[in-house]
Amino acid sequence: QAQLVESGGDSVQAGESLTLSCVYSTPIYKMNAMGWYRRAPQAPGRQRDFLASILGNLRPTYAESIKGRFTISRDNTKHAIYLHMTNLKPEDTGVYYCNSPVLVDDANAYWGQGTQVTVSS
Repeated sequence: QAQLVESGGDSVQAGESLTLSCVYSTPIYKMNAMGWYRRAPQAPGRQRDFLASILGNLRPTYAESIKGRFTISRDNTKHAIYLHMTNLKPEDTGVYYCNSPVLVDDANAYWGQGTQVTVSS
């Protein structure tokens, strides 16, 4: 059983909106903050950039590049997080992943398959 399953990616036009979903299934994800990360097409190796994270009722954290356009949310009853993306730009193109910020610095951290978002101008 996959521990992290991302979905919702699509090919869209600039200015459109999209919502991504991530379902997680192990206790470590359920107990910790969860976040979204993006690997851009030109990113070297396995580099994934932080986008947003959320923990309980605390205020979410966002990267400057997506602040004001993307919104992260979490449903603990469904063990899921979401990323609602608006006013998409071509530079938002990439593969989107979810994971816990407490785990991602480990070079051997588990990652799901991700979901592809392509934004055309």
